[in-house]
Amino acid sequence: MKYQNECVRRQDRLLDEDKALNLLENGGYGVLSMVSPQGDAYGIPVNFVWDGKESIYIHCAPEGRKLGCMAHHPQVSFCVVGHTQVLPTKFTANYESIVLTCRASISLPEAERMKALELFIGKYAPLHKETGMKYVAKSFHRTEIIRLDIDTWSGKCKHVAP
Repeated sequence: MKYQNECVRRQDRLLDEDKALNLLENGGYGVLSMVSPQGDAYGIPVNFVWDGKESIYIHCAPEGRKLGCMAHHPQVSFCVVGHTQVLPTKFTANYESIVLTCRASISLPEAERMKALELFIGKYAPLHKETGMKYVAKSFHRTEIIRLDIDTWSGKCKHVAP
């Protein structure tokens, strides 16, 4: 997982790696962008968790358009947007975001899928872990987990005083 900010056109707007890691860990959702088997672009907002290493997990139904796209073309892009603030009197906006280039894997082993769902409970419902894990156990058979292995990523931000 290489933090590769040299590809960002506006070098004056780089998001430092520590802030980018915080966004990767705590971002509420990301946009997964894929290519369909027919060659069409497809992007969709999804909840996600980072494993603290080099992978992101996404959950979905065991069949659907995302899985078809990734089975055909596993290279995907993932974008997480953090805090934004439109500044209408300055005709600009404050923002922070990260963009990741990833390789998607599906049909993961059961133990890895369960660990990913535990990460979801820990991130999105940390005060309800016991109840959440009961829910996971009941719905496990109808839940697919996608692992996105991060190849490269970059971060960008803009901070202007309001």
